[in-house]
Amino acid sequence: MTRPRNSFVTAVLAAGVLAGAGAAPATAAGGLLPHPGPDGLVWVEESVGTGGVASGGASAGLPTVLTVACEGGGTVNVTMESQGHRVAGFTVDCPVGAPGAGSAAMAAGVVRPGSFTVGVDASDESVRWALTVTQPE
Repeated sequence: MTRPRNSFVTAVLAAGVLAGAGAAPATAAGGLLPHPGPDGLVWVEESVGTGGVASGGASAGLPTVLTVACEGGGTVNVTMESQGHRVAGFTVDCPVGAPGAGSAAMAAGVVRPGSFTVGVDASDESVRWALTVTQPE
């Protein structure tokens, strides 16, 4: 089944440049998360410190998976809002030398159609992180 996708717009919500969000075909060597492929709504290849994204194109008819990986010591607190409603929140430990990861899987309908935001609050501005938001068919 093929579903139409709205083109998505990615914006910076907080400090940091979110290079490569949804644009590159694969991660560079040392990347924290691979490109999400055709199911991806957002891919932040790498960012450092506190930040986040805003995007559109979510479908209410599909499940949604938010995944965050990080490294460098400390933690990141992750929140996701859809149309003004908090739909996910979790914390990821960010070890030194090896990435840690966490995710939230949401049933179809939890993420509402249209835009959504993801915030990443890092315990230290040196923490490196990446995220994906996917809607697998």
